[in-house]
Amino acid sequence: MKLINKSFALLAGCAAALPALADGPAGPALAEAKVINSGDTAWMLVSTALVLFMTIPGLALFYGGMVRKKNILATLMQSFAITALVTLLWVVAGYSLSFTVGSPWLGSLDRFMLDGMDYIKETGKLTVHPLAGTIPESVFMMFQMTFAIITPALITGAFAERMKFSAMLVFMALWSMLVYVPVAHWVWGPGGWMSDKGVLDFAGGTVVHINAGVAGLVCALVMGKRIGFGREAMPPHNLILTLVGASMLWFGWFGFNAGSAAAADGRAGMAMVTTQVATALAALAWMAAEWITKKKPSVLGIASGAVAGLVAITPAAGFVDIKGALVIGLLAGVVCFWGATGLKHLLGYDDSLDAFGVHGIGGILGALLTGVFAVKSIGGAEGSLATQALGVGVTVVYCAIVTFVLLKLVDIIIGLRVAEDEEREGLDVVLHGERVE
Repeated sequence: MKLINKSFALLAGCAAALPALADGPAGPALAEAKVINSGDTAWMLVSTALVLFMTIPGLALFYGGMVRKKNILATLMQSFAITALVTLLWVVAGYSLSFTVGSPWLGSLDRFMLDGMDYIKETGKLTVHPLAGTIPESVFMMFQMTFAIITPALITGAFAERMKFSAMLVFMALWSMLVYVPVAHWVWGPGGWMSDKGVLDFAGGTVVHINAGVAGLVCALVMGKRIGFGREAMPPHNLILTLVGASMLWFGWFGFNAGSAAAADGRAGMAMVTTQVATALAALAWMAAEWITKKKPSVLGIASGAVAGLVAITPAAGFVDIKGALVIGLLAGVVCFWGATGLKHLLGYDDSLDAFGVHGIGGILGALLTGVFAVKSIGGAEGSLATQALGVGVTVVYCAIVTFVLLKLVDIIIGLRVAEDEEREGLDVVLHGERVE
Protein backbone atom coordinates (compact mmCIF):
# COMPACT_ATOMS: atom_id res chain seq x y z
CA MET A 1 0.00 0.00 0.00
CA LYS A 2 2.88 2.36 0.75
CA LEU A 3 4.29 1.75 -2.72
CA ILE A 4 0.91 2.48 -4.29
CA ASN A 5 0.61 5.73 -2.33
CA LYS A 6 4.10 6.75 -3.43
CA SER A 7 3.19 5.99 -7.05
CA PHE A 8 0.15 8.24 -6.85
CA ALA A 9 2.39 10.92 -5.41
CA LEU A 10 4.66 10.56 -8.40
CA LEU A 11 1.67 10.88 -10.72
CA ALA A 12 0.63 14.01 -8.89
CA GLY A 13 4.13 15.39 -9.30
CA CYS A 14 3.97 14.86 -13.04
CA ALA A 15 0.58 16.53 -13.21
CA ALA A 16 1.77 19.46 -11.12
CA ALA A 17 4.64 20.03 -13.51
CA LEU A 18 2.41 20.29 -16.57
CA PRO A 19 1.08 23.84 -16.16
CA ALA A 20 4.59 25.27 -16.12
CA LEU A 21 5.88 23.35 -19.11
CA ALA A 22 5.20 25.93 -21.76
CA ASP A 23 7.10 28.58 -19.79
CA GLY A 24 9.81 26.27 -18.46
CA PRO A 25 13.43 27.37 -18.33
CA ALA A 26 15.49 27.09 -21.47
CA GLY A 27 16.99 23.60 -21.41
CA PRO A 28 20.67 22.93 -21.89
CA ALA A 29 19.81 21.54 -25.31
CA LEU A 30 19.76 25.14 -26.54
CA ALA A 31 23.54 25.39 -26.35
CA GLU A 32 25.41 25.81 -29.61
CA ALA A 33 27.84 23.02 -30.42
CA LYS A 34 31.50 23.93 -30.19
CA VAL A 35 33.03 20.60 -31.12
CA ILE A 36 31.29 17.98 -33.22
CA ASN A 37 33.25 14.76 -33.62
CA SER A 38 32.70 13.20 -37.03
CA GLY A 39 33.68 9.71 -35.82
CA ASP A 40 31.23 9.84 -32.92
CA THR A 41 28.53 11.20 -35.20
CA ALA A 42 29.09 8.46 -37.79
CA TRP A 43 28.89 5.76 -35.13
CA MET A 44 25.69 7.21 -33.69
CA LEU A 45 24.09 7.43 -37.13
CA VAL A 46 24.83 3.74 -37.60
CA SER A 47 23.64 2.90 -34.07
CA THR A 48 20.36 4.70 -34.69
CA ALA A 49 19.75 2.65 -37.82
CA LEU A 50 20.65 -0.55 -35.93
CA VAL A 51 18.14 0.13 -33.15
CA LEU A 52 15.37 0.93 -35.63
CA PHE A 53 16.28 -2.33 -37.40
CA MET A 54 15.57 -4.11 -34.12
CA THR A 55 11.88 -3.20 -34.34
CA ILE A 56 11.32 -3.39 -38.08
CA PRO A 57 11.99 -6.02 -39.17
CA GLY A 58 13.67 -7.71 -36.14
CA LEU A 59 10.99 -7.71 -33.44
CA ALA A 60 8.20 -7.92 -36.02
CA LEU A 61 9.62 -11.19 -37.39
CA PHE A 62 10.53 -12.53 -33.94
CA TYR A 63 6.96 -12.10 -32.74
CA GLY A 64 5.38 -12.86 -36.11
CA GLY A 65 6.91 -16.32 -36.27
CA MET A 66 5.60 -17.27 -32.83
CA VAL A 67 1.91 -16.60 -33.41
CA ARG A 68 -0.50 -18.79 -35.33
CA LYS A 69 -0.70 -18.43 -39.10
CA LYS A 70 -4.03 -16.60 -38.96
CA ASN A 71 -2.49 -13.76 -36.91
CA ILE A 72 0.94 -13.25 -38.46
CA LEU A 73 0.08 -10.17 -40.55
CA ALA A 74 -1.70 -8.51 -37.64
CA THR A 75 1.37 -9.09 -35.47
CA LEU A 76 3.74 -7.65 -38.05
CA MET A 77 1.37 -4.73 -38.54
CA GLN A 78 1.50 -3.81 -34.86
CA SER A 79 5.27 -3.27 -34.88
CA PHE A 80 5.14 -1.35 -38.15
CA ALA A 81 2.25 0.90 -37.07
CA ILE A 82 3.84 1.61 -33.67
CA THR A 83 7.02 2.70 -35.45
CA ALA A 84 5.09 5.32 -37.40
CA LEU A 85 2.88 6.40 -34.47
CA VAL A 86 5.66 6.87 -31.92
CA THR A 87 7.84 8.71 -34.43
CA LEU A 88 5.24 11.48 -34.64
CA LEU A 89 4.56 11.55 -30.91
CA TRP A 90 8.29 11.80 -30.21
CA VAL A 91 8.78 14.71 -32.61
CA VAL A 92 5.75 16.64 -31.35
CA ALA A 93 6.35 16.41 -27.60
CA GLY A 94 7.87 13.13 -26.43
CA TYR A 95 11.49 14.13 -26.94
CA SER A 96 11.02 17.52 -25.34
CA LEU A 97 9.27 16.16 -22.26
CA SER A 98 11.93 13.47 -21.86
CA PHE A 99 15.18 15.30 -22.51
CA THR A 100 14.86 18.97 -21.60
CA VAL A 101 15.12 20.65 -18.21
CA GLY A 102 11.78 20.98 -16.48
CA SER A 103 11.22 19.33 -13.13
CA PRO A 104 12.57 16.11 -11.60
CA TRP A 105 9.38 14.43 -12.88
CA LEU A 106 9.05 15.73 -16.43
CA GLY A 107 10.88 17.93 -18.92
CA SER A 108 9.65 21.15 -20.49
CA LEU A 109 8.20 21.99 -23.91
CA ASP A 110 11.34 23.82 -25.06
CA ARG A 111 11.66 21.33 -27.91
CA PHE A 112 7.96 21.14 -28.80
CA MET A 113 7.82 20.15 -32.48
CA LEU A 114 11.65 20.17 -32.26
CA ASP A 115 11.58 23.97 -32.10
CA GLY A 116 15.10 25.39 -31.74
CA MET A 117 16.89 22.24 -32.90
CA ASP A 118 18.68 23.72 -35.89
CA TYR A 119 21.34 23.23 -38.47
CA ILE A 120 22.08 26.31 -40.56
CA LYS A 121 24.19 25.50 -43.60
CA GLU A 122 25.39 29.03 -44.19
CA THR A 123 26.96 29.42 -40.75
CA GLY A 124 27.59 25.79 -39.86
CA LYS A 125 25.85 26.30 -36.53
CA LEU A 126 23.90 23.46 -34.97
CA THR A 127 22.47 22.62 -31.59
CA VAL A 128 23.87 19.96 -29.32
CA HIS A 129 22.49 18.16 -26.28
CA PRO A 130 24.65 18.15 -23.13
CA LEU A 131 24.11 14.41 -22.64
CA ALA A 132 25.79 13.73 -26.00
CA GLY A 133 27.96 16.76 -26.56
CA THR A 134 30.05 15.58 -29.50
CA ILE A 135 27.16 14.71 -31.82
CA PRO A 136 24.42 16.93 -33.31
CA GLU A 137 21.24 17.12 -31.27
CA SER A 138 19.29 15.85 -34.28
CA VAL A 139 21.23 12.57 -34.12
CA PHE A 140 20.76 12.30 -30.37
CA MET A 141 17.03 12.90 -30.77
CA MET A 142 16.75 10.23 -33.47
CA PHE A 143 18.72 7.70 -31.44
CA GLN A 144 16.43 8.19 -28.45
CA MET A 145 13.40 7.97 -30.74
CA THR A 146 14.30 4.41 -31.69
CA PHE A 147 14.21 3.43 -28.00
CA ALA A 148 10.81 5.06 -27.62
CA ILE A 149 9.63 3.03 -30.63
CA ILE A 150 10.74 -0.44 -29.58
CA THR A 151 9.47 -0.19 -25.99
CA PRO A 152 5.71 -0.19 -26.74
CA ALA A 153 6.30 -2.64 -29.59
CA LEU A 154 7.68 -5.13 -27.03
CA ILE A 155 4.41 -4.97 -25.08
CA THR A 156 2.44 -6.37 -28.02
CA GLY A 157 3.89 -9.82 -27.36
CA ALA A 158 1.85 -10.09 -24.17
CA PHE A 159 -1.57 -9.58 -25.78
CA ALA A 160 -0.84 -11.13 -29.17
CA GLU A 161 -3.79 -12.58 -31.11
CA ARG A 162 -6.60 -10.84 -29.23
CA MET A 163 -6.48 -7.00 -29.09
CA LYS A 164 -8.34 -4.69 -31.46
CA PHE A 165 -6.03 -2.74 -33.75
CA SER A 166 -7.82 0.53 -32.95
CA ALA A 167 -7.51 -0.12 -29.22
CA MET A 168 -3.84 -0.95 -29.63
CA LEU A 169 -3.14 2.37 -31.34
CA VAL A 170 -4.97 4.44 -28.72
CA PHE A 171 -3.43 2.54 -25.82
CA MET A 172 0.11 2.77 -27.21
CA ALA A 173 -0.20 6.50 -27.86
CA LEU A 174 -1.35 7.16 -24.29
CA TRP A 175 1.13 4.72 -22.76
CA SER A 176 4.08 6.19 -24.62
CA MET A 177 3.34 9.70 -23.36
CA LEU A 178 2.20 8.85 -19.82
CA VAL A 179 4.56 5.98 -18.94
CA TYR A 180 7.58 5.86 -21.24
CA VAL A 181 8.22 9.61 -21.39
CA PRO A 182 8.16 10.27 -17.61
CA VAL A 183 10.32 7.24 -16.78
CA ALA A 184 12.80 8.17 -19.52
CA HIS A 185 13.09 11.63 -17.97
CA TRP A 186 13.48 10.24 -14.45
CA VAL A 187 16.36 7.97 -15.48
CA TRP A 188 18.05 9.72 -18.42
CA GLY A 189 16.75 13.26 -18.63
CA PRO A 190 18.58 16.32 -17.25
CA GLY A 191 17.49 16.77 -13.64
CA GLY A 192 15.55 13.49 -13.54
CA TRP A 193 15.06 12.34 -9.96
CA MET A 194 16.27 8.76 -10.50
CA SER A 195 19.40 10.01 -12.20
CA ASP A 196 20.05 12.35 -9.28
CA LYS A 197 19.55 9.44 -6.87
CA GLY A 198 22.25 7.46 -8.70
CA VAL A 199 20.07 4.85 -10.42
CA LEU A 200 22.17 3.25 -13.18
CA ASP A 201 20.64 2.27 -16.51
CA PHE A 202 23.15 2.29 -19.33
CA ALA A 203 20.86 1.42 -22.24
CA GLY A 204 17.32 0.79 -21.02
CA GLY A 205 16.94 -2.06 -18.54
CA THR A 206 14.56 0.09 -16.51
CA VAL A 207 13.28 2.55 -19.09
CA VAL A 208 12.68 -0.02 -21.83
CA HIS A 209 12.51 -3.57 -20.54
CA ILE A 210 11.00 -3.29 -17.05
CA ASN A 211 8.51 -0.78 -18.41
CA ALA A 212 7.53 -3.00 -21.35
CA GLY A 213 7.53 -6.23 -19.36
CA VAL A 214 5.38 -4.95 -16.51
CA ALA A 215 2.97 -3.31 -18.95
CA GLY A 216 2.79 -6.59 -20.83
CA LEU A 217 1.93 -8.52 -17.69
CA VAL A 218 -0.84 -6.06 -16.81
CA CYS A 219 -2.19 -6.32 -20.37
CA ALA A 220 -2.23 -10.12 -20.17
CA LEU A 221 -4.06 -10.05 -16.83
CA VAL A 222 -6.61 -7.40 -17.81
CA MET A 223 -7.42 -8.89 -21.23
CA GLY A 224 -7.52 -12.49 -20.10
CA LYS A 225 -6.43 -15.63 -21.88
CA ARG A 226 -6.74 -16.41 -25.55
CA ILE A 227 -9.73 -18.56 -26.43
CA GLY A 228 -8.67 -22.18 -26.04
CA PHE A 229 -5.52 -21.34 -24.07
CA GLY A 230 -4.49 -24.39 -22.09
CA ARG A 231 -6.95 -26.61 -23.98
CA GLU A 232 -5.92 -26.21 -27.61
CA ALA A 233 -2.46 -26.48 -29.14
CA MET A 234 -1.09 -23.05 -30.13
CA PRO A 235 2.31 -23.82 -31.69
CA PRO A 236 4.37 -21.11 -33.42
CA HIS A 237 3.51 -20.68 -37.07
CA ASN A 238 7.05 -20.30 -38.40
CA LEU A 239 10.14 -20.68 -36.23
CA ILE A 240 12.35 -19.76 -39.17
CA LEU A 241 10.95 -16.23 -38.95
CA THR A 242 11.45 -16.24 -35.18
CA LEU A 243 15.09 -17.30 -35.42
CA VAL A 244 15.77 -14.74 -38.16
CA GLY A 245 14.09 -12.08 -36.03
CA ALA A 246 16.12 -13.05 -32.96
CA SER A 247 19.30 -12.87 -35.03
CA MET A 248 18.35 -9.38 -36.20
CA LEU A 249 17.70 -8.36 -32.61
CA TRP A 250 21.13 -9.65 -31.57
CA PHE A 251 22.76 -7.77 -34.44
CA GLY A 252 20.85 -4.55 -33.82
CA TRP A 253 21.46 -4.69 -30.07
CA PHE A 254 25.06 -3.58 -30.59
CA GLY A 255 23.62 -0.23 -31.61
CA PHE A 256 21.27 -0.37 -28.64
CA ASN A 257 24.01 -1.00 -26.05
CA ALA A 258 27.32 0.14 -27.57
CA GLY A 259 25.52 3.12 -29.11
CA SER A 260 24.42 4.24 -25.65
CA ALA A 261 28.00 5.34 -25.01
CA ALA A 262 27.13 8.20 -27.42
CA ALA A 263 30.69 8.06 -28.74
CA ALA A 264 33.00 5.80 -30.72
CA ASP A 265 35.27 5.16 -27.75
CA GLY A 266 36.54 2.51 -25.36
CA ARG A 267 33.35 2.40 -23.34
CA ALA A 268 31.38 1.61 -26.48
CA GLY A 269 33.83 -1.17 -27.20
CA MET A 270 33.44 -2.61 -23.69
CA ALA A 271 29.65 -2.40 -23.98
CA MET A 272 29.83 -4.34 -27.23
CA VAL A 273 31.99 -7.06 -25.66
CA THR A 274 29.83 -7.47 -22.55
CA THR A 275 26.72 -7.60 -24.72
CA GLN A 276 28.11 -10.42 -26.86
CA VAL A 277 29.42 -12.43 -23.90
CA ALA A 278 26.27 -12.19 -21.79
CA THR A 279 24.02 -13.01 -24.74
CA ALA A 280 26.02 -16.07 -25.74
CA LEU A 281 26.04 -17.51 -22.23
CA ALA A 282 22.35 -16.77 -21.69
CA ALA A 283 21.44 -18.59 -24.91
CA LEU A 284 23.43 -21.64 -23.81
CA ALA A 285 22.07 -21.49 -20.25
CA TRP A 286 18.44 -21.40 -21.42
CA MET A 287 19.18 -24.23 -23.86
CA ALA A 288 20.77 -26.31 -21.10
CA ALA A 289 17.90 -25.69 -18.68
CA GLU A 290 15.38 -26.71 -21.32
CA TRP A 291 17.46 -29.74 -22.31
CA ILE A 292 17.55 -30.93 -18.71
CA THR A 293 13.87 -30.35 -17.94
CA LYS A 294 12.27 -31.17 -21.30
CA LYS A 295 14.88 -33.60 -22.67
CA LYS A 296 15.38 -31.67 -25.93
CA PRO A 297 16.93 -28.27 -26.79
CA SER A 298 14.60 -26.25 -29.00
CA VAL A 299 15.16 -23.52 -31.57
CA LEU A 300 12.63 -21.33 -29.78
CA GLY A 301 14.44 -21.90 -26.51
CA ILE A 302 17.92 -20.88 -27.63
CA ALA A 303 16.51 -17.84 -29.44
CA SER A 304 14.55 -16.81 -26.34
CA GLY A 305 17.65 -17.32 -24.20
CA ALA A 306 19.67 -15.02 -26.41
CA VAL A 307 17.03 -12.30 -26.13
CA ALA A 308 16.96 -12.77 -22.35
CA GLY A 309 20.71 -12.22 -22.22
CA LEU A 310 20.43 -9.11 -24.36
CA VAL A 311 17.74 -7.74 -22.05
CA ALA A 312 19.60 -8.44 -18.81
CA ILE A 313 22.94 -6.98 -19.93
CA THR A 314 21.31 -3.80 -21.28
CA PRO A 315 21.36 -1.74 -18.05
CA ALA A 316 24.84 -3.00 -17.18
CA ALA A 317 26.64 -3.06 -20.53
CA GLY A 318 28.67 0.10 -20.02
CA PHE A 319 29.24 -0.39 -16.29
CA VAL A 320 30.46 -3.99 -15.82
CA ASP A 321 33.50 -6.04 -16.77
CA ILE A 322 33.58 -9.45 -18.44
CA LYS A 323 33.18 -11.36 -15.18
CA GLY A 324 30.05 -9.40 -14.38
CA ALA A 325 28.72 -9.99 -17.89
CA LEU A 326 29.23 -13.74 -17.53
CA VAL A 327 27.27 -13.88 -14.27
CA ILE A 328 24.47 -11.73 -15.69
CA GLY A 329 24.25 -13.90 -18.81
CA LEU A 330 24.18 -17.16 -16.87
CA LEU A 331 21.50 -16.00 -14.47
CA ALA A 332 19.44 -14.41 -17.25
CA GLY A 333 19.24 -17.67 -19.18
CA VAL A 334 18.19 -19.75 -16.17
CA VAL A 335 15.91 -17.23 -14.42
CA CYS A 336 14.10 -16.09 -17.58
CA PHE A 337 13.59 -19.73 -18.63
CA TRP A 338 11.82 -20.25 -15.33
CA GLY A 339 9.87 -17.00 -15.72
CA ALA A 340 8.72 -17.76 -19.27
CA THR A 341 7.78 -21.37 -18.55
CA GLY A 342 7.40 -22.30 -14.88
CA LEU A 343 6.08 -19.02 -13.45
CA LYS A 344 3.63 -18.42 -16.29
CA HIS A 345 2.15 -21.89 -16.01
CA LEU A 346 2.17 -21.81 -12.21
CA LEU A 347 0.13 -18.59 -12.09
CA GLY A 348 -1.91 -19.36 -15.19
CA TYR A 349 -1.73 -16.05 -17.05
CA ASP A 350 -1.47 -15.88 -20.85
CA ASP A 351 1.60 -13.80 -21.66
CA SER A 352 1.39 -14.95 -25.27
CA LEU A 353 4.99 -14.37 -26.41
CA ASP A 354 6.64 -13.99 -22.98
CA ALA A 355 6.96 -10.21 -22.89
CA PHE A 356 7.04 -10.27 -19.10
CA GLY A 357 8.90 -13.56 -18.77
CA VAL A 358 11.82 -12.28 -20.86
CA HIS A 359 11.73 -8.47 -20.76
CA GLY A 360 10.16 -7.89 -17.36
CA ILE A 361 12.07 -10.52 -15.43
CA GLY A 362 15.26 -10.03 -17.46
CA GLY A 363 15.08 -6.27 -17.03
CA ILE A 364 14.57 -6.50 -13.26
CA LEU A 365 17.39 -9.03 -12.92
CA GLY A 366 19.79 -6.94 -15.02
CA ALA A 367 18.95 -3.70 -13.24
CA LEU A 368 19.56 -5.23 -9.81
CA LEU A 369 22.78 -6.96 -10.85
CA THR A 370 24.06 -3.68 -12.27
CA GLY A 371 24.14 -2.49 -8.68
CA VAL A 372 26.23 -5.52 -7.74
CA PHE A 373 28.75 -5.65 -10.60
CA ALA A 374 29.21 -2.03 -11.73
CA VAL A 375 32.93 -1.16 -11.91
CA LYS A 376 33.84 2.48 -11.35
CA SER A 377 36.89 2.35 -13.62
CA ILE A 378 34.66 1.34 -16.56
CA GLY A 379 31.46 3.36 -16.13
CA GLY A 380 32.56 6.04 -13.71
CA ALA A 381 30.01 4.94 -11.12
CA GLU A 382 29.86 2.46 -8.27
CA GLY A 383 26.79 0.31 -8.06
CA SER A 384 24.36 0.22 -5.17
CA LEU A 385 21.88 -2.63 -4.89
CA ALA A 386 19.58 -0.54 -2.69
CA THR A 387 19.52 2.33 -5.19
CA GLN A 388 18.85 -0.03 -8.07
CA ALA A 389 16.05 -1.68 -6.10
CA LEU A 390 14.48 1.73 -5.54
CA GLY A 391 14.50 2.43 -9.27
CA VAL A 392 13.08 -1.00 -10.06
CA GLY A 393 10.36 -0.81 -7.41
CA VAL A 394 9.08 2.64 -8.35
CA THR A 395 9.10 1.82 -12.06
CA VAL A 396 7.20 -1.43 -11.53
CA VAL A 397 4.49 0.19 -9.41
CA TYR A 398 4.12 3.34 -11.50
CA CYS A 399 4.01 1.42 -14.79
CA ALA A 400 1.55 -1.16 -13.44
CA ILE A 401 -0.88 1.42 -12.07
CA VAL A 402 -0.89 3.72 -15.10
CA THR A 403 -1.05 0.80 -17.56
CA PHE A 404 -4.05 -0.64 -15.70
CA VAL A 405 -5.87 2.70 -15.70
CA LEU A 406 -5.20 3.26 -19.42
CA LEU A 407 -6.40 -0.21 -20.36
CA LYS A 408 -9.64 0.27 -18.44
CA LEU A 409 -10.14 3.68 -20.02
CA VAL A 410 -9.63 2.37 -23.56
CA ASP A 411 -11.89 -0.59 -22.82
CA ILE A 412 -14.68 1.74 -21.72
CA ILE A 413 -14.31 3.99 -24.77
CA ILE A 414 -13.80 1.56 -27.67
CA GLY A 415 -13.29 -1.90 -26.18
CA LEU A 416 -9.98 -3.76 -25.95
CA ARG A 417 -10.67 -7.17 -27.36
CA VAL A 418 -12.10 -8.57 -30.57
CA ALA A 419 -15.24 -10.72 -30.37
CA GLU A 420 -14.90 -14.46 -29.76
CA ASP A 421 -15.86 -15.44 -33.32
CA GLU A 422 -13.39 -12.87 -34.70
CA GLU A 423 -10.60 -14.20 -32.53
CA ARG A 424 -11.28 -17.72 -33.78
CA GLU A 425 -11.26 -16.59 -37.40
CA GLY A 426 -7.99 -14.72 -36.96
CA LEU A 427 -6.99 -11.06 -36.80
CA ASP A 428 -5.44 -10.97 -40.26
CA VAL A 429 -8.80 -11.29 -42.01
CA VAL A 430 -11.00 -9.67 -39.37
CA LEU A 431 -8.91 -6.54 -38.78
CA HIS A 432 -6.96 -6.12 -42.01
CA GLY A 433 -8.83 -8.06 -44.70
CA GLU A 434 -5.72 -10.02 -45.65
CA ARG A 435 -4.37 -13.50 -45.11
CA VAL A 436 -1.17 -15.49 -45.62
CA GLU A 437 -1.74 -18.39 -48.02
